[in-house]
Amino acid sequence: MKVTALNQIHKDLGAKMVPFAGFEMPVQYSGVNHEHMVVREGVGVFDVSHMGQFFVKGAEAKKLLQHVFTNDVEKVAVGQAQYTCMTNEDGGIVDDLIIYKFADDNWLLVVNASNIDKDFEWINRHNSWDVTVENKSDEYSLLAIQGPKAIESMQSLTDENLSNIPFYHFKSARFADVDDVIISATGYTGSGGFEIYFKNQDAVHIWNKVMEAGKDYGIEPCGLGARDTLRLEKGYCLYGNDINDEITPLEAGLGWITKLDTDFVGKDKIAAQKEAGVSRKLIGFKLTERGIPRNGYKIVDEYENTLGVVTSGTQSPVLKEGIGLGYVHRDFAKTDTTIFIQVRDKILGATVVKLPFV
Repeated sequence: MKVTALNQIHKDLGAKMVPFAGFEMPVQYSGVNHEHMVVREGVGVFDVSHMGQFFVKGAEAKKLLQHVFTNDVEKVAVGQAQYTCMTNEDGGIVDDLIIYKFADDNWLLVVNASNIDKDFEWINRHNSWDVTVENKSDEYSLLAIQGPKAIESMQSLTDENLSNIPFYHFKSARFADVDDVIISATGYTGSGGFEIYFKNQDAVHIWNKVMEAGKDYGIEPCGLGARDTLRLEKGYCLYGNDINDEITPLEAGLGWITKLDTDFVGKDKIAAQKEAGVSRKLIGFKLTERGIPRNGYKIVDEYENTLGVVTSGTQSPVLKEGIGLGYVHRDFAKTDTTIFIQVRDKILGATVVKLPFV
């Protein structure tokens, strides 16, 4: 199993460590609900160094990226990030990711940890241009500093005005006495903050500086458990749960990052699906009875006929209600539709709701 450069620090802090995407990762420190609220109300820091980093360089880089990504890379300005996905020939999602533009001929792609090898092979398979794609995942660390107090707590570590970095934009700057740190106004929690990228050799130093700078703001380390509940409250998809190679962006509610006026792999299948209409859709739902929905639970109608399946579920720490995502036939996907979740031997009532939950 792989470890991040901060593995020993997590163990010293008493984190509960679990296997995740081939890495030993901290799932929680003080408790998922507590860490969740630290991020919603203050500032928390996640080690997400398991994520993959590919650098794409060359005069024809945009041509390659436009071919493999569903979103329109022509719309990305220097210093801007973009959420996008890659689809296969059948329109299924190979991965969802964030791309960063340093220049027309210089891009960074940040991919899901479980898909690093698959994505690298996929992009290279479709690289028929004079473009180099380098997998630097093992060289970089990544911290997500998230929450409404992220800006004020981290400002002392850099001369770059953090308030001036718009959402989904980034700067390369000196941070915590380290040069060329990528400071990105992105994240997976919906509570604001930054993701910062740097070389592994600087990881312990930067972690310590971040914790020191955030001390007066109540900063705490947070694990993958809270990361999951935070993203679920915002209705963000998790690869492997809510999206995969057999689900299209239109089914997953990702039509907004799927630009059919560009020419990407799988476009024809997705265009045909848009014309015909999807047969299943990703929904958000709230339980109307006490219980916690989980991945794999059946979604049924009042007669217990199967409508679909739960892909993500939890007890929302903010709402104190059971919430979840899942796929159902489009006839049952309308807001306020009554559905039922089979929780072990019980059938619990639920209502389809508009996302996000929080």
